[in-house]
Amino acid sequence: MLDAVVTAFSYFVAWLLVIYLGIGSGAGTGTLGADIYFGALLIIIPLYLILYGAFGLYLPKRVESRRAEFRRILRANLVGLAIIVFVLFAGRNIGNIGPYLRNFSTRMILAFFVLNNVFEYSFRFAIRTVLRTARKQGYNQKNILLVGYSDAAEGFIDRCIANPEWGYKIFGILSDSKEGGYKYRNVSVVGGISELEGCLKDNDFDEIAVTLPLDKYTLLKPVVNTCEKSGVHTKFVPDYGRVLPTIPYTEDLEGLPVINIRHVPLTRPINRFMKRAMDIAGSGAMLLVLSPVMLVVAIIIKCTDKGPVLYSQERVGLHNKPFKMYKFRSMFVQPPEDGDTIWTVKNDPRVTPIGRIIRKTNIDELPQLINILRGDMSLVGPRPERPHFVEKFKEEIPRYMIKHQVRPGLTGWAQVNGLRGDTSIEKRIEYDLYYIENWTVGFDIKILFETLFKGFKNAY
Repeated sequence: MLDAVVTAFSYFVAWLLVIYLGIGSGAGTGTLGADIYFGALLIIIPLYLILYGAFGLYLPKRVESRRAEFRRILRANLVGLAIIVFVLFAGRNIGNIGPYLRNFSTRMILAFFVLNNVFEYSFRFAIRTVLRTARKQGYNQKNILLVGYSDAAEGFIDRCIANPEWGYKIFGILSDSKEGGYKYRNVSVVGGISELEGCLKDNDFDEIAVTLPLDKYTLLKPVVNTCEKSGVHTKFVPDYGRVLPTIPYTEDLEGLPVINIRHVPLTRPINRFMKRAMDIAGSGAMLLVLSPVMLVVAIIIKCTDKGPVLYSQERVGLHNKPFKMYKFRSMFVQPPEDGDTIWTVKNDPRVTPIGRIIRKTNIDELPQLINILRGDMSLVGPRPERPHFVEKFKEEIPRYMIKHQVRPGLTGWAQVNGLRGDTSIEKRIEYDLYYIENWTVGFDIKILFETLFKGFKNAY
């Protein structure tokens, strides 16, 4: 009902601005009367309510982000706009309604599209704020029972405590591996899994979360049967955090669900094309703009220390293929074996005086723009490593080699968060995997802006 009011209000404001006041097109624009325009609402409002339902805007949103909700609104409104425009143009020659459709203001419809996005999101943002504030204060809670003690159960509890605005109140955990009374963050084990049926009869739960550990998955079928027999909404939180630690995605193989272990958006050709186009345009523009700076740095390096201006080093890139990565030389000339196997540390004596400055400001990385133009690297991605360390880390650090499923980058999500140089490789890989599985053009732009305005943390 409120969506209908917001849609009608957006439409009225669009009519007021474009038709009545004639903003942008002259006062008194249009040959149709107000009764025609507002009569169209009898079709537009049901259309938009159906679209909002189809795009999931009436599903529970306790845990959905504002950005995700806005995307749903925008998609629904885009489809609504497309339908209206199609009807206006396709029906302009149809009998008695043709003249009305021909004279219907497309400017007003475009204004309605913009205003409806703004008002609909603002309205939902207000409702979200009110509900989340109420949940933080203990209202509008959902009472939840966890079945099974596992890493998934602990993760579920951690997130519910960290996000009180979700309004999830965890009653307790049923577990065979922990004794009754055992507590994790003040959530107690209240019995064994065999007590599930009695627990459901004695309590009024809104939801049940099945959080069985991997070694108890033989109990999954009877547990789900018991939960569904109770009529309580049940969800399954899989305990595959150590096996599939990020975001898997599923396929439907004629009714058989198939879980793909890793979702990599850049495996899609259109995404690869967009990223490569951005790399070529961005690196080309940066080379043109920064060429005077690079020339001055090259002259200073040549004048202050014997040796080459550029330093090339073998790194491992996309699909584990080696390539030569270029940098301004910032160290005294080293034996080749030292450069390939020794880690740079803070106050490293091998760094030249000018090298300290260009490393601190990251100017030494600028020649990698050539690598980007050549296709060895990308503007944004996991930083490439030397073959010696790749061989070492792939045996020591789980999931290390996954970073080579995308092009390495000049900058990356790990680097703008301070994970570079002599820092935790495990934490760095965690950030790299997050980037790989959540890649968007917008995410790349965010990282580039953070690099531009904040620079790399821990640069030395």
